[in-house]
Amino acid sequence: MSKVSKTTTDKVVEFPIAEDRSSDLDGYTVNFVTIKEAHSMAGMLASLPGGHCACPHWGYVFSGRMVVHYEDHDDVIEAGDAYYLAPGHVPEIDAGTEFLMFSPADELKATDAAIMAALSSAG
Repeated sequence: MSKVSKTTTDKVVEFPIAEDRSSDLDGYTVNFVTIKEAHSMAGMLASLPGGHCACPHWGYVFSGRMVVHYEDHDDVIEAGDAYYLAPGHVPEIDAGTEFLMFSPADELKATDAAIMAALSSAG
């Protein structure tokens, strides 16, 4: 597959706080994400080294806002912004935020496993 849209993704995962629609394209995962409840990813990333996401991400915010925390600074990314999240980040995302994200598929798997483990232990 060389293209995907929000309505044609291979995988749809519904969480209480977000909806994640994704597909893999030639070694990259494409995510269409809708945030239902404001939240910080800190708790979900706590089991990763340093409590930070080590996977790089590129994307675009359609609506809403996220604040991305790094060791030495914060980035505010809002509707209309294209972004790059360098390894070592912890996002905090407002309710109603919708964004598109591209990530190296193999690197994203470790992050996804940590997030799923955190969500299953919280519920």
